[in-house]
Formats: sequence, C-alpha cells, structure tokens
Amino acid sequence: EVQLVESGGGLVQAGGSLRLSCAASGFTFDDYAIGWIRQAPGKEREGVSCINNSDGNTYYADSVKGRFTISSDNAKKTVYLRIDSLKPEDTAVYYCAAHEYCGYIHEYTYWGQGTQVSVSS
Repeated sequence: EVQLVESGGGLVQAGGSLRLSCAASGFTFDDYAIGWIRQAPGKEREGVSCINNSDGNTYYADSVKGRFTISSDNAKKTVYLRIDSLKPEDTAVYYCAAHEYCGYIHEYTYWGQGTQVSVSS
C-alpha cells in the first residue's frame, strides 16, 4: 500500500524553525519527485517545494525561497523540509505528495494526510 506520512509540525513562535518529515513506502521512492504543498485556512493549496529524487534537483516557490530547504534520504525513503525564520503566514497544513516529476499540484499521484504548522506572532 502506498503511504506518505508527514510529521514534525507543531506550534512555534515567529522566527523559529521546524523540520518536517515525509516518510514514504509502497512505491519506488527514488524514481519519484516529492513535493511539499501547504494550505492555509481559507486559502488555496500552494506548492512550496519539490525535489526530484532521480537527479536531486530542487524547486522552491518564491514565497519561501531562502527560508525553506528540501532534502531527501533515499535510503530512508524520507523527504525533509526545513523551515527557518518562520512567519505567521507560514501557518498551514503541510502535505507531502509524490509524482513522476515536479510539476503542478493537480498532477501529484499520492498524498499524505498532512501535518499542522502553526506560527504565533
């Protein structure tokens, strides 16, 4: 069974850091791209970062570039998203999702259940 399980979210004060994890199973992890997508209350989902596990290429939304860092451990089948200098506007449910390559949100094949990130001002 394909599974993507996010963890690492929580409540943190503005300026703090978190590292989110996405543990994958049930598919050939190193052949897929893993993206992080967030959805803030009342807003549409926003793709914030993606990594192509096949070549290691990474992508970031302009809104998070410089603060978010995505990485992948193929042996552990886990993708990480480190978030630095957290801002209240980063508050959202963060999902990881898998596709053959980094692309549009609607193209992702598998989705996790999400992990809540809440940033207080």
